[in-house]
Amino acid sequence: MMKKTIAILFGGHSSEYSVSLESAYSVLCHLDHDKYNIYMIGITKDGKWYHFDGDILDIQNDTWWQHPLHEVTISPDPTKHALIEMKTDHFILVHIDAIFPILHGKNGEDGTVQGLIALSGIPLIGCSVASSALCMDKERAHQIVNHAGIRVPKSFVLTSMQDYQLQKNNFLKLSLPLFVKPVKAGSSYGITKVTHLDEIEKAIEFAFTYDNEILIEENIEGFEVGCAVMGTDQLILGRVDEIELSQGFFDFTEKYTLKSSQIHMPARIDSQIEKRIQETAQMIYKALGCQVFARVDMFLTPENEIVFNEVNTIPGFTSHSRFPSMLQGIGYSFENILDKLIEMGLNHENNYSQ
Repeated sequence: MMKKTIAILFGGHSSEYSVSLESAYSVLCHLDHDKYNIYMIGITKDGKWYHFDGDILDIQNDTWWQHPLHEVTISPDPTKHALIEMKTDHFILVHIDAIFPILHGKNGEDGTVQGLIALSGIPLIGCSVASSALCMDKERAHQIVNHAGIRVPKSFVLTSMQDYQLQKNNFLKLSLPLFVKPVKAGSSYGITKVTHLDEIEKAIEFAFTYDNEILIEENIEGFEVGCAVMGTDQLILGRVDEIELSQGFFDFTEKYTLKSSQIHMPARIDSQIEKRIQETAQMIYKALGCQVFARVDMFLTPENEIVFNEVNTIPGFTSHSRFPSMLQGIGYSFENILDKLIEMGLNHENNYSQ
């Protein structure tokens, strides 16, 4: 069988650029080069696309862009399934069997890149345009999941500081602490846990630096749990994990340092509760139209009620990240996970024109 050529996108015009480099490095370390030809595309912080064919350690060290590079883009001709690489005095077409975006946050996980790939006709390893955009939008994702009968946190949306003054009396009815967060951002960027009302205006201004819409959201008592999901029709559900916090909340620093928190995989819950969480994750995944893979994050209250938090359509992919860890809990190695995702992406190429 001929080796498939897989394009790996990394970096990106996003506040989560550095997270993408770590994830992509880990994925590239674990891909089977006997099965796949790998074509690496680095996207700089200002959004320029380049073909990178150097040592993957330079991705981890963020020195990849210092190499001599050729610009690359995706061919808009859906009959070609190709990338266009610009050489010094000519260009070449490079046939690609599938594109695997290892990008996080805006301009990578929000449907923008997925739309570009869909227009090219190249199979996408990941969620479609619609589900990527929906899952990035916390407010609209909450509305859909709530309509499906799953509890979501009470919240209010602000589009300006003027909105804050108009709705102030409404969200002050929510009990402290409150969370102020951008509607569309990942890795907990721009989020503040507000414990005193005099902190709220500063938190709102901070969140507005990441997005033009923000949420004022109630605090959910309990702890966060997550479930890895793979598939489109027949779904594979990973073990459920649990985030134990000793202080604060699971912000960007905690996610990548675990200084005052701990992730338990599997979660310290009984099998019946774990099964309910997995079933709820499956319902959320389907309600939001997810395909190939995603991580569904929820809260478990002291009364064992499950409350939806968010879906990450391109979760962290380092060897110690939650998504691969939950699937390793049901017997998948990192290499198995990547093989399965590529197989699913190739087999569901017709889903991405939706």
